[in-house]
Amino acid sequence: MIGTIIGLLSGAIGGNVAGKLMPSASLGTLWNSVAGIAGGGIGSSILGMLGIGAASATDAAASGGMPDIGTLLGMGGSGLVGGGVVMAIIGFIKKAMG
Repeated sequence: MIGTIIGLLSGAIGGNVAGKLMPSASLGTLWNSVAGIAGGGIGSSILGMLGIGAASATDAAASGGMPDIGTLLGMGGSGLVGGGVVMAIIGFIKKAMG
């Protein structure tokens, strides 16, 4: 659960960073955050399926401990990248449509 939350929060940050770096594709703070959260969730899910992210964090929490720092950093990184990528894709589609 904590891995997914980290992925979603870092996705929101990634979406806003991407919006600042690419102002022509920016959707505004709210929608950059929404797109970033979606991207962070997607990135977290992909890593979870590979056994690196949310699944590992859930297994660690179920055994009574916190996930290790590598897992937490992986979730944060996947959220940042996923959030930025999804925000950029949506921003460029919006720009191309008019």
